[in-house]
Amino acid sequence: MEKSVCRSCYNPCEVMSLVALLCFTCLCLDYLTFNGKSNRDTTHPNKESADLCSGQYIYVYDLPSRFNDEILKNCTSLIKWIDMCPAVVNEGLGPRIDDSRGILSHGNWFATNQFLLEVIFRNRMRQYKCLTNDSSLASAVFVPFYSGLDVGRHLWNFSTSVRDSLGQDLANWLADRPEWKKMWGRDHFLIGGRISWDFRRQTNNGSDWGNNLMFQPEFKNTTMLSIESSSWNNDLAIPYPTYFHPSSETEVLEWQNKVRKQERPYLFSFAGAPRPSLEDSIRSELINQCQASNGTCALLTCSYVRNKCNDPVEVMNVFESSVFCLQPPGDSYTRRSTFDSILAGCIPVFFHPGSAYVQYIWHLPKNYSKYSVFIREDEVKNGHFSIKQVLSRISSDAVLSMREEVVKLIPRIVYADPRSRDHKFQDAFDTAVKGVLERIESIRRRVSDGMDPSHGFSDQNSTKFDMPVSA
Repeated sequence: MEKSVCRSCYNPCEVMSLVALLCFTCLCLDYLTFNGKSNRDTTHPNKESADLCSGQYIYVYDLPSRFNDEILKNCTSLIKWIDMCPAVVNEGLGPRIDDSRGILSHGNWFATNQFLLEVIFRNRMRQYKCLTNDSSLASAVFVPFYSGLDVGRHLWNFSTSVRDSLGQDLANWLADRPEWKKMWGRDHFLIGGRISWDFRRQTNNGSDWGNNLMFQPEFKNTTMLSIESSSWNNDLAIPYPTYFHPSSETEVLEWQNKVRKQERPYLFSFAGAPRPSLEDSIRSELINQCQASNGTCALLTCSYVRNKCNDPVEVMNVFESSVFCLQPPGDSYTRRSTFDSILAGCIPVFFHPGSAYVQYIWHLPKNYSKYSVFIREDEVKNGHFSIKQVLSRISSDAVLSMREEVVKLIPRIVYADPRSRDHKFQDAFDTAVKGVLERIESIRRRVSDGMDPSHGFSDQNSTKFDMPVSA
């Protein structure tokens, strides 16, 4: 008799044992995973999602000291008529301000010189969250050259060869670096602590102003961030340094609340001096109108006899007391005063698009009518145009709205104290870095699309200072 075929040869005891073993294994895996002891790294599932600095890495050259630190050590020679040594303390912020009248807040206020942006920016870069020592990871390369301090010490009574010498030395140094050959300098940027025109002498005539730094072949491939841009496309403007360098977001918020509540007895104000040697200057007319305003305009005269414009407390006191602050061009289109007035919550009044609207495209809103008033220069020149009348017609609601926009701009137009790690707001430095990274990334996209990256990169733009269309 044949034995029947057993279709299920599983032993019930063996099955139960196997199930128990599987359950135990699962429980162990869950326990290990919950306690972070598994071999799989759950906090970094993949390199791409874990790297918060992807696309933001910056490599900083360790330049020979002759390009920065040695320049600063010779602080007595930085500007012909001024001893700059007191200004370079506190990492370029200058000496702390003694404000016995309480015009300023209790935050970080310093007598900052407007030409020390290169030093401040370099010290802020040391705190940048995405620095890398591996240049192959870098999205941008920072060149910490004190270009403005270099040219500033040679502007008067020096030959063109002396003025150009250190820039040429740096160009040769850069050209030998492997980082340079990656994009031939188009991912490199540097800071200009003076207006860009100081770096764009076009001839070798000794009587012409400045040096030829930005016309040297290597630097035509770089981007310069300066306090005022020129009409060339590789010049971009970032804010002048103000007197306020907050170390925390709390300091910013306290200051914003102060200027919101500030009483402003003056309709408008002007801090500056006339420019009688400049035929097209409207400053004398603005001063005349201010003096004839029957007490509605505050005038802070900047004369060689008693220059109150060099006193930060006097400047901020006038601007904090004014609804509108006049910002006409001076020796150039832009003024440090623009950012001092914004800091004070005073609505700026501009007379040329090159004074702000086409300059600080990363830091100021495209819709300029939200935070400022624009009056054409030619309307003022003939002397038949009343500034007081135009400003007094602006409704109180419009004034409050514009002032709020101005106050909201404060964090992004100040440079935080470079010694602090506590600031959790986007300051002028952060905004500039974001802008330059986006600019360099757009150049990379051009390359990947098969386009010539040099096309338009450093060309002169004849329409750059035309009045933009408000958003």
